[in-house]
Order: sequence, then structure tokens, then C-alpha cells
Amino acid sequence: MGSPTKRPNILMVMADQLAPHFTGAYEHALVRTPAMDSLVERGARFDSAYCPSPLCAPSRFAMMAGQPVSAIGAWDNGAEFPASIPTLAHYLRLSGYRTTLSGKMHFVGPDQLHGFERRLTTDIYPADFAWTPEWESYDDRIDKWYHGMDSLAEAGLASATYQIDYDEEVGFAAVRHLYDMARDTDERPFFLVASFIHPHDPYVARPEWWNLYDHDHIDLPDVPPHHSLDPHTRRIRRAVQAESVGYDEAGCRNARHAYYANTSYFDSWVGALLGVLTETGQIDDTVVIVTSDHGDMLGDRGTWFKMSFFERSARVPLIMAGPDIVQRAVPNACSLLDLLPTLLDIGGGGRPWPELAAVPAGRSLWESAAGGRDPVDETTCEYMAEMTTHPMFMIRRGRHKYMHCDTDPPLLYDLEADPLERDNLAEDPDHADLVSGFAAEVTERWDSNAIRERVLASQRTRQLLQAAMAAGDRVSWDYAPARDAANEYVRNHMDWNVVGPRYHLPALG
Repeated sequence: MGSPTKRPNILMVMADQLAPHFTGAYEHALVRTPAMDSLVERGARFDSAYCPSPLCAPSRFAMMAGQPVSAIGAWDNGAEFPASIPTLAHYLRLSGYRTTLSGKMHFVGPDQLHGFERRLTTDIYPADFAWTPEWESYDDRIDKWYHGMDSLAEAGLASATYQIDYDEEVGFAAVRHLYDMARDTDERPFFLVASFIHPHDPYVARPEWWNLYDHDHIDLPDVPPHHSLDPHTRRIRRAVQAESVGYDEAGCRNARHAYYANTSYFDSWVGALLGVLTETGQIDDTVVIVTSDHGDMLGDRGTWFKMSFFERSARVPLIMAGPDIVQRAVPNACSLLDLLPTLLDIGGGGRPWPELAAVPAGRSLWESAAGGRDPVDETTCEYMAEMTTHPMFMIRRGRHKYMHCDTDPPLLYDLEADPLERDNLAEDPDHADLVSGFAAEVTERWDSNAIRERVLASQRTRQLLQAAMAAGDRVSWDYAPARDAANEYVRNHMDWNVVGPRYHLPALG
């Protein structure tokens, strides 16, 4: 099946740290996500979609570039995303799209656009090298920016937080932009990314979202015995203070309650954006994609947040609905790496792709979304950030997931028989051939020693540069959106009889 014959608009709505397991759209018994549900009812739901790396910036950079973390040096949350790397936004611009970003993308470095023509808001996280980890002192906790058990101790209700403030701005700007696209005489299709921070911790929700849920009904995770935990999970538990500070059942229940509430809050913005598309007559001409950069363990294995290849950390929701997309559940393993070729197929209008600087690491998912058969059922994931000293790799193929790190014993899980990933089959003689095959594939795909040296060299350089940038006068890379207030609304050099009708929806006359 080819691309849509007409190039549709594309709206991509991103959450932050949203595991599909905790959404109604993916059949959680409690969590209410009516807007995402409505997309599933008329679109394609990908049931085995993964992030390229279970951390914010690396996942987003790899998604934007269509290249894995190790190919572009997107090691961690303090790694630069070079301006010389083409992104899906660049390619869609070359295909004739208007490209706009509202919200978070966690770009690190002086280029804060990366192919977007317009950026409507600032980011919520720093754009410099301050969040660079240090593998040579990997066990040191950096209290300024590591997650900790304070997220559970503070979990609950609030009227306002910095995350609520931010998402209100992101949503407002995205809604207004959709109205602007509807009344604009420019006939080019648009590509709008609305990227929110919720339900990312801290787990704090406004009362109207908290009150959607009965606190006593909040489900709690099943935590396996500590001795059965793999080494990386133990490292994460130490680093996030789950073992030193700890948490109790009340904190766990509060955190999950607020996470569910904030998932419904995020979903409400999905609904608001869909409402504007419907109201302005653009819904039938727009492909809508809902996803996240990674998930949240949310207490599974006694750990929290992400940084792990286990399902609740590495899986992401991926829902597509719009012209030529059929209603179906797609079981094949896939990744955010696949979005670049998918979007090029969606935006191609049957025409060849623009000349690509590099072969995309992923594959187009358009065939699956449009009702065809995808013969591929595999993807990979990488992790080179904090809480390890060596690169970590994951291969998901069919029903099996294999995880490798040079310092740790291998992990192999059968996700059909063991969806909670409790039974490591790597030492099972019946799976010896499968394990040896995966191990050989890891060696063939990745040069772990060479990647480690690249990571260490990058960390040392960035730490030096950050120290220098902190000395003397500070020059910020953080994005500050420009507004042309002299030409907004009604001004003396404008004709009211022209301005009024131009802003009016539906059009007058």
C-alpha cells in the first residue's frame, strides 16, 4: 500500500514518561483516556512500540533523526543534538509542510529548532551540558537533577506546579495554532507537534483529575523478591533512593493515583486538540499520532521512573488515526525510530521521498496503519546514560526480548508466556541456542568497547565545557520564543475591516 494520495496535515501529540500499560486506550481497568480511546476506535494501535532509549533526550533525538542513539551520540540528557543531523522536521519541510513545535523536545545545544520553522513555547528543561552523567563515578548521586523518593513523598494534590503551568501554556499555544492553520490562506499542509510534560513525575495532580479516581481502588505493583532483581535494576533502586530512603505503600498508592490523574489530564489535551480539528473542519484531512518518549516503571520491580529495558519503562503508546488508516491492533514490535520513514510516507502524497542524508534505521509503519501486513516483528533499544558504566543493548524479536550489558548477566524473556518479565530464560538449557544467537547478534551489531570510549570522551569534554560556561558571563541556549506583538490582534497600521474577518472562524462572507 502506498502513501495517501493527498498529503494530509499531521498532528503529533506527545506525552512524557507515559507507559501504555497505564491507559484506558491500552485496556487498563481504571485509567480514563477517552480521547485516546476515540482514536483507537477509528485508528491503528501499535501494541509493541518501544522507545529508542529509555530516557527523555536520547529517545527524542533518535526519534527526530530516525537514527539510534549510538549513531548520533545522543548518550544522555546532557548530550548535544548536533544541528548537522537532519530530522523528520527537515524532511517534511522539504516535502512542503509547515512545521511547528509547541512544548518539550529537550533539545541540548544552540540549535533549538532542528527543522521546525516555528517554536511556540520555551522548553521545560535546560539546553546546556549540566545534566551530563559521569561513568567514572557512576554510583555518585547528583541530587540537583536525579530522580528521588521525594517524588513519592510529595505525591498528591496541588492547584499549580511548574509542570501544570508548562502544559497549560503548551496546550493553549497548540490550540491557537490549529485555529491559525484553519484560517490561514496558505494551502500547504501542516505538521504540528504538541509535546506535554505530564504524566512525568513529580506525581502531583490538580483536584479535578485526582478526584476522577477512588483512592482505595488504585492498584499496586507486584514486587518480586529483592534477591531476584537483576544488577541494573538494583543500580537504579540505589540511585533513586528506593533502597536508602525507601517508600511505603501509602507513598506508592499516592504516586500511582496522581500518575493516573495526570494521564487523564494529558488525555484531556488530546481531546481539546481533536475538538479544534473537528470544529475547524480539519479532522478528516489530518493524521493524528499519540505517543510518548518512554514509560514509567511506577513501582514495578520496586523501582520508579525509566532507565530500564523492562516493559513499563521501554514501551510507549503509539496510536495513529486519520485518512486511509484502518481500525486495528498491530502486534509487531516497532519503535519511535520508525516514525521518520512513516511520516515521510504519510507526507509524500505518492511522491518519492526527498533525498535522505542517511538510510533510516527504522521502517515505515504506514503499511500496518493502512491495513497491510508488516513482515518485520523486531526492534532494538540502547541505553548509555546514568546508573551504568557500560553500554546496554536490547533486541525485541517476536515474543522474545534479550538484554545485554558487558558487566551484567544476560536477560531473556518470553513476553507472551511471561508479560511481567519475571522468569529469566538466559540460564535455561532449553533456550541456550536462542541466547547464544542473540549474544552473537549483539556483538555483530554493536562494538561495546568502542561505544564506551566514545561515551567517556564525550562526558569528559562536556563536563569541561559546562564548567567553562558556568564561569564569567552566562550565555544561555534555552529557547525564548519571539512574539511580534506589534502585528498581533489590532494595531493602528491595520484596517479593522480586514483584520476582523481574517481572524473570524468560520470565514465571513
